[in-house]
Amino acid sequence: MPLPPITPPLLNSANPWCTTLEQLQELYESSHTGAITTRTSLLGGFPHDPAHHQFTFFNPSTHATSTPNKDLGGDASTTGSLNTLGYSPIPLSEYLEYVKTISEGLSDVPPNGRESYKLVVVSVTGSAEEIAQCYSLICTTQSNVKMPLAMEINLSCPNIPGKTPPAYNTAALREYLLGLKVAIDVGLTKSGGVTQIPVGIKIPPYTYSEQFEGLIGVLVESGQDSMKPVYLPSPISFITAVNTLGSSLLLSPSPSPEAGPKPALNSANGTGIGGLAGAPLHPLALGNVATLRRLLDQSASEEVKGIVVIGVGGVEDKAGFERMRSVGAGAVGVGTALGRKGVAVFGEIVSEGT
Repeated sequence: MPLPPITPPLLNSANPWCTTLEQLQELYESSHTGAITTRTSLLGGFPHDPAHHQFTFFNPSTHATSTPNKDLGGDASTTGSLNTLGYSPIPLSEYLEYVKTISEGLSDVPPNGRESYKLVVVSVTGSAEEIAQCYSLICTTQSNVKMPLAMEINLSCPNIPGKTPPAYNTAALREYLLGLKVAIDVGLTKSGGVTQIPVGIKIPPYTYSEQFEGLIGVLVESGQDSMKPVYLPSPISFITAVNTLGSSLLLSPSPSPEAGPKPALNSANGTGIGGLAGAPLHPLALGNVATLRRLLDQSASEEVKGIVVIGVGGVEDKAGFERMRSVGAGAVGVGTALGRKGVAVFGEIVSEGT
């Protein structure tokens, strides 16, 4: 199922600053977002501990950091971010109630002369079986809200100890897509072929060609007879690229010179190592979007060619937005800059230079 148009082609990525109903409501009401994304949730919520799950903004040149876990923290120089966060502590069922609440506040006609209501991308994660359940729940919600919904499967968080992001593993990707096809088939049978929503995957930064080729190969396979149900097309209509870059570390000076520097953040495994985002990630994100778009366009599968790439990584102004669009992003997501500047950043991006 194709992704609805995102106009303007600008939205937030799944991040700490789209956790609450109030944050999502503000994002949805902004005239400068063409869609919004919820923070990644699990069926049962994530055991969040602020003592271990943290974020900070930092200066990429000096590595000076802002106060951990402070929204709108730092200054104009702290364009990078590092986080040791997991997923949202709020379960999927509660996010779907948030979506219903936002829908109930909408007028009977889309505002500002829009042809349709603004898309809500519900970001989820879990096992392949749990994702199938998520799909069913979101489809059920679609029947009760005004705005179109989509599901983003986050297969890329680097901060869960002992769990490699599934999008780095083609066998794991195949398992998720197979489970999705079955869930879609079951859902269409139950609803008489009526309710279906677009599905996408959020991937981590790729750094060598085999990773890109593995992803494209699994996407092509998911639309072929080798993956049942054979009569259904590939379940993926968009790719969000990219999530944070794992194995990254910021150090802060220690009060005791003898002790040496210490990690700027705490983490679940005690190392302070987490996911890098913001300005330092931007060149890698651009390269990922450009490579994905080229490989998708070169595919012999028309379904795969039609997959939309949502470019995320270090966009904080109109120039960054235009760079993402120039390399093939159908829409552009914002994360770190939203945490630094608030929802006003979308207006800055749209209005700069106009």
